[in-house]
Amino acid sequence: MSVPVPGTPSVLRAINDRAALEALLAHGPLTRPRLTDLIGVSKPTASQLLARLVEAGLVVRDGVREGLPGRTAELYRLDASAAHVAGLDVTPARIRASVADLAGTVVGEFELPTPGRSGVDAVARAGAALDGAAAAAGLARGGLNRAVIGIQGAVDPGTGRLGYAAHIPGWHIPGLVATLADGLGLPVAVENDVNLAALAEGEDGGGGDFVLLWVADGVGMALVLGGVPHRGATGGAGEIGYMPAVGAPLMRDVRRTHTGGVHSLIGGAAVLKLMRTHGFRGRDAATALGRAADAEGSAPAGAALTELATRLGSTLATVTAVVDPGHIVLTGDVLRAGGEPLRARVERELHSMSIPRPPVLLSSVQGNPVLAGALRQGLRETRDAVFSSTTP
Repeated sequence: MSVPVPGTPSVLRAINDRAALEALLAHGPLTRPRLTDLIGVSKPTASQLLARLVEAGLVVRDGVREGLPGRTAELYRLDASAAHVAGLDVTPARIRASVADLAGTVVGEFELPTPGRSGVDAVARAGAALDGAAAAAGLARGGLNRAVIGIQGAVDPGTGRLGYAAHIPGWHIPGLVATLADGLGLPVAVENDVNLAALAEGEDGGGGDFVLLWVADGVGMALVLGGVPHRGATGGAGEIGYMPAVGAPLMRDVRRTHTGGVHSLIGGAAVLKLMRTHGFRGRDAATALGRAADAEGSAPAGAALTELATRLGSTLATVTAVVDPGHIVLTGDVLRAGGEPLRARVERELHSMSIPRPPVLLSSVQGNPVLAGALRQGLRETRDAVFSSTTP
């Protein structure tokens, strides 16, 4: 088989096909004249590529546009059912799974409780979650093009093993990604959950540097440099919970989950303890902090929020001095619960400690940011493959 070279008809057809598919993805149903204007091709070329894409099963006719001067025009749209991707969010207690079609619409969801801490088969559990979400979408697992798995840890590219995740049994197997792909029967990527949350903020591929700080039970950070998450040599970039911190006892041999100086100051257990000290109680840190934020005008709430903001600001000042990000995003159940009252104080504290003064923002992602990022990554990779496959 010959390999196309730049400028040959097959390459030009592939370029035009991809431009048309991306236009339909961005704008929805289009007429041939409108598509011609958007991608800058002739009317005969637009007719040929639309016929080609319809035959390939990537585009479908979508009725006609009426009520405008001149002849009625046939509409074409992307066939969103041409491909599907799955995203998984893995924690010790459960796996949440979502399936999205090629247009990015979530069409199936499933949650698999995963109690117990021994005898865990990661492939079986991931497969059960995938099957549940696929069934909810009216599909079998074979109808999925790929899956992206978000987990509270990081795969070391040198060893292929999962690290920073002693609290998630069964996933510490050699060649984790290859084992999952073989067992599940489809392409698989395993990504740190906080990196996926950063991807969901919409900054991927858009350039720029920003930092995302995640606080829930544990603490994590994503460093997005030039629009791409920075993973580090062993996948551990952003595991700041283990970092020494001013005001915390110096800890050594910090290999257990939820240990380390920063975690002891701003992790979920530390936040809950701080809120209780100031009279705000709850079943967990997010509940207690939410009550403090709701009572912002009171002296106890002001003191609780300011003390937490000081801890967060000093942590971020250390990172800001090294990375100098364009902005900082706060997310995770705990930081979301603090809302604007906490955000404003964190920004003020950070700016008082650091020469760079990046704006501090609350996450704009609704719902589960890990699943949103997993689907975004899966869709980007799947669209690259599908949109590039129309011309031999």
